[in-house]
Amino acid sequence: MRHRLIVAAALAALLCLVASACDFKDVVPTGKAPLRYRDAIFTEVTKTADITYGSAPGFDGQTEALKLDLYRPAGDTVKKRPLVVFVHGGSFSSLDKTSPELVDEANTLVKQGYVAVSIDYRLAPDGCTSYSDECLSAIRAAWHDAQGAIRFMRLKDNTYGIDVNRIAIAGSSAGAITAVNVGYASSDVGKSGTPGESSKVQAAVSLSGAAILTDPNKGEAPALFMHSTGDHTVPYAWATSTITKAKRVGAITELTAWDGTGHVPYVAHRDQILAETSNFLYHYLDLAHAAR
Repeated sequence: MRHRLIVAAALAALLCLVASACDFKDVVPTGKAPLRYRDAIFTEVTKTADITYGSAPGFDGQTEALKLDLYRPAGDTVKKRPLVVFVHGGSFSSLDKTSPELVDEANTLVKQGYVAVSIDYRLAPDGCTSYSDECLSAIRAAWHDAQGAIRFMRLKDNTYGIDVNRIAIAGSSAGAITAVNVGYASSDVGKSGTPGESSKVQAAVSLSGAAILTDPNKGEAPALFMHSTGDHTVPYAWATSTITKAKRVGAITELTAWDGTGHVPYVAHRDQILAETSNFLYHYLDLAHAAR
């Protein structure tokens, strides 16, 4: 039965690609099960909390330590593994790196063989509860902090077993805006984190987000957008506007749209989000040729 399912998936993927009738988020990687980076091959995840990845002036003027939680597959012997950096939502004013959907995504991908981190970043008192100069400053601070986290993880590649050429960023809401901003900013900006390392990523995944303060350019990270058409918090039109700009310059985008008004509808679409994220990353991080 398993062999027939794998053969059927391979044929479906081939037809899909030949006909250009689907996106890579819809293409299940083929190979004998269990396949690393597609299937759960580990049962336990090791979490290391509150690693300091940098510091920067907070909105109160005081220097703020920036921390992340690190997730790794327990017992893994592979030394160069793809990394996903997760960024939480909260209107740039609240919540933290323990947001439940991010922890769930991190644990799921790590059991497939990834390394994952979930980061904190500088928060503004009011954030983006209204459109203001503080909102834009908060967006910029989160963007710079996420870049700092990526630079830090590249510096620590041997310590944490990271493949520096296979790094993705993903987030929800404010974190999705941050993820897209990082994906669409090839140059390093900001002072937080570790200087001297690149903050470039090879893929970005946005759940209820869009690009704000950045514009896509050709050759920047392929981006997967997932969004409700009636989202009133981050309007769907913002995501489609980002996609239109990306396509205009030849940047790669894929879109999953859900009817309804939900913002970050993770619980309602969990299995689809996890599957499409895994498929998308498998292709754009070239995991068929990654260490195993």
